[in-house]
Amino acid sequence: MDIGELRRHYTQAELNEESLKADPVEQFECWFKEACDAEVTEANAMVLSTVAADGQPTSRTVLLKSFDRAGFVFFTNYGSRKAREIEANAKVSLLFPWYALERQTTVTGTAARISSAESLKYFLSRPRGSQIGAWVSAQSEVITARSLLETKLDELKRKFAKGEVPLPSFWGGYRVTPATVEFWQGRPDRLHDRFLYSRTDERDWKIERLAP
Repeated sequence: MDIGELRRHYTQAELNEESLKADPVEQFECWFKEACDAEVTEANAMVLSTVAADGQPTSRTVLLKSFDRAGFVFFTNYGSRKAREIEANAKVSLLFPWYALERQTTVTGTAARISSAESLKYFLSRPRGSQIGAWVSAQSEVITARSLLETKLDELKRKFAKGEVPLPSFWGGYRVTPATVEFWQGRPDRLHDRFLYSRTDERDWKIERLAP
């Protein structure tokens, strides 16, 4: 297979200054709704990139669980690699790759833990199996076999059989407060539309078109 010959011609849509919202979260909400309406697989999936103490970046896919003008929220084990790196360096990026719509959105900003009350509210909305699963895994730690997870899962199912599953102290949410948000729309001949929102203060944003 000649990978160099793999290409797609982007013709679905365009993005221009007149159609942009003044606030990037409002623009994101429009695009996110369109992704959901188009039944894009895992429309709320985003690639979270963090940076280790030695400068090595790592990326993984996580799920966006809420967003508003304050930022974008996801949940994880606070002992995970991503959490440890965020605690050491709060600067992160998020990438929403909506390939089916020939577009993507990139957010850069800082991540911080949300309150325990906010984490609990979301935790209680999760299916019971997911609640127990949060207790099972020491995320990112080396394990010798999957059977260890399955054994621990069985143990915790028995432990919590007669009541609600409590929120683990080591599990909760992060909110990414955006500093920049870029909207990228594929266009013909690789002359894509790109608009970058940069925060100028707590409420206002500067919008610039970027060359593709």
